[in-house]
Amino acid sequence: MAQVAPDEVSGSQTSTLSRSEARASLSEGPSRCALLSLAMCCDRPLEVPWRFSLEAVDEVSFGRGPERSWRLDEGGSKRRLEIRSPDARMSSNHARLVRDLGRWVLEDAGSKNGVVMDGVFQKRALLSGDEPHLLELGHTFFVFTTRPVSGPLPLHQASDPRPLPEASGLSTFVPQLQGELSGLREVSRSPVPVLLTGETGSGKDVVARAVHACSGRTGPFVPVNCGALAATLVESELFGHRRGAFTGAVEERPGLVRAASGGTLFLDEVGDLPLPLQAALLRVLQDGEVLPIGAEKPVRVDVRVVAATNRDLAAQVERGHFRRDLYARLAGLTVLLPPLRDRMEDLGILIAALLPKVSADPKKVTFSPEAARAIFQHRWPMNVRELEKALEVACVLAQGGRVERAQLPPQLRGDAPEPSQPILGSVERTPRPRPLTPDDMARREELLALLRGHQGNISAVARAMGIARMQVHRYLRRYQIDLAQFRA
Repeated sequence: MAQVAPDEVSGSQTSTLSRSEARASLSEGPSRCALLSLAMCCDRPLEVPWRFSLEAVDEVSFGRGPERSWRLDEGGSKRRLEIRSPDARMSSNHARLVRDLGRWVLEDAGSKNGVVMDGVFQKRALLSGDEPHLLELGHTFFVFTTRPVSGPLPLHQASDPRPLPEASGLSTFVPQLQGELSGLREVSRSPVPVLLTGETGSGKDVVARAVHACSGRTGPFVPVNCGALAATLVESELFGHRRGAFTGAVEERPGLVRAASGGTLFLDEVGDLPLPLQAALLRVLQDGEVLPIGAEKPVRVDVRVVAATNRDLAAQVERGHFRRDLYARLAGLTVLLPPLRDRMEDLGILIAALLPKVSADPKKVTFSPEAARAIFQHRWPMNVRELEKALEVACVLAQGGRVERAQLPPQLRGDAPEPSQPILGSVERTPRPRPLTPDDMARREELLALLRGHQGNISAVARAMGIARMQVHRYLRRYQIDLAQFRA
């Protein structure tokens, strides 16, 4: 039997599963692995989130305990993972996840307050591997998902930003992204340029600051929004100027590049730089020097460059809108950050990292289950930036105490209705049907048309409807729609 791993020491105790122990070999290219994340406890949102690999686990039991802990029981014919939480709303024997013929089944183990999956109370429910599932056990939120993996994962992993809070942007529970961010940690102390790509607000600036924090450079982190620089002043802003170099130059300015000497220059939206400035920036990267406006000799600079863009720079190069040689210099290590809607298991990590930034006393902040459910079920079209602002507003309205759903931005409030009640004694996933209103009928027809058009692709349907994927699943259950017929 594996040792109990209490919360205080969980960050250092992991147990790596060997290839021989795994149910399926991971040595022949990427395969999918079932993962379970203890994402957040509403009463203790600053607690370190956990992730478990279920590759060589047969059963998971959940229950209340004196402290947050886990242990693996390897006795007998089944490997059982036991997870305990000091959640007063959880029963001592609350729920189970059981592997049944390669599929995972969630079962209520006789809990007092019930088990909620994807917003619906359940006695017994089959978990699909196509979409993540949000599990509510008491005031504790878990995320079950399957992800591609290319090697064995630790049975248990904790994400703990406390030793270096600034580097929390490099924490994730998504295996593929974890590999890329690990590469960033490795190159952070080198002069290799970094190019971050992804949707607006996906956390590129947070990752850039984390790279700087891990770099060991003693100079400042200087962010530059290339898209916000005035066209007539962009060269002066970046490279500085001598006094009298042009009308209005009443004093000498070092410019943002020299201001970052000894530190990190973060070029956000670098794809918006005009071509003439791209040539000047190339000189900084190639020769390590900058020529201020009005100066006769260049000035040596020591800067580490991290660039970010939401554009396809390779396509811009082909169209002649971005210099090929500059692109080659910037793309030393390129990392694509996925949108937040595809990282549900990371929400607990991000909330724990953002609360100290948006609250004067983050240790006093708690969440109601309805508020937490809304946060986890929202699609976050503006990504991490939207999450940070939502938390900031909620903490102000809650006056540093318990955040309720009503204190979240309006776009989140409709994502978390009260959990549907099950049919007593039922073991089905579908809640009790009720008569459809005219709006329901119209929505059902829209949903059917989109399912046909996208061959049952839930993510594509959710994007087309502008709702969360779990909301699509709720509509499928409510309108008695069989997804398999569209995928066939």
